[in-house]
This record gives sequence, C-alpha cells and structure tokens, in this order.
Amino acid sequence: MNKRERQQTILSLIQARPIGTQEDLRALLERAGVPATQSSVSRDLEELGVVKHHGHYTLPRMNGSAARGLLSLDHAGDCLVIARTVPGLASAVAVEIDAAAIPEIVGTIAGEDTIFIAVRDQKAVIKKVWKLFGNTDDQN
Repeated sequence: MNKRERQQTILSLIQARPIGTQEDLRALLERAGVPATQSSVSRDLEELGVVKHHGHYTLPRMNGSAARGLLSLDHAGDCLVIARTVPGLASAVAVEIDAAAIPEIVGTIAGEDTIFIAVRDQKAVIKKVWKLFGNTDDQN
C-alpha cells in the first residue's frame, strides 16, 4: 500500500471513530492491513492537517469546497485546468468531478494533491466545478 492509500485510510478511520493517540491509529491501520510506523503516522497526520480536538484526532475545520478537498483551480495552457486539493484527496475529488459528467471535461488524472483536468472550455469547467463543490463565489 502506498502513502496516498495509507493517508486515505487514516482519514476514513478518523471520520469513523474517535482516536486518541498515534499508537491507537497505528494499531487500527495494522488491523486494516495497512502497515505503518509511528513516524509515518506522525508525518501523515501533519501532511493531512489533522488536529486534536477534545482529546481525539479530527479533520481540520474548513469552509466550502475545501471541506470536500478542493482548494484551487487554475488555467494551464488552452485545454488544461489544474486542481489543487488537500493532500491525499485528489483521487476522491477527481472521482466526484468525473461522476458529475460535465460535458466540457474530456478526462482527469489525479495524483496525491493535484488533478489535471483536460477540457474543451476552461471558463465553463472552472465555473461548473466550483459550483459542484458548493462554492458560488467567482474564484477565477
């Protein structure tokens, strides 16, 4: 299992139940078949922006589109839009974009925190993706 998959499992575990220590989280990862050391868990928590609240790990409180992982959309050339996401959530964001079946989108490729979106019309795609993620402000 790679880092991205481990981080997605960490996010799922934190959302599913209260976890108070890195050792508890590491043990839950092991039970889920995800080998992890304490140091890798510590780095993952920092990269994901996980914080402790009332003695348990929680995802950072974010507003609007960032709550679902999308942070920014930028033009790149004539037929490409670059989406930046919360680390580890690019695949989930790309799946949601693909599921929306926006006609101006030709396809997506997701990394760990970046998505390349091949498009026919950048302006329309940026507007529709922001709307999909609940952000009605004009971001670009």
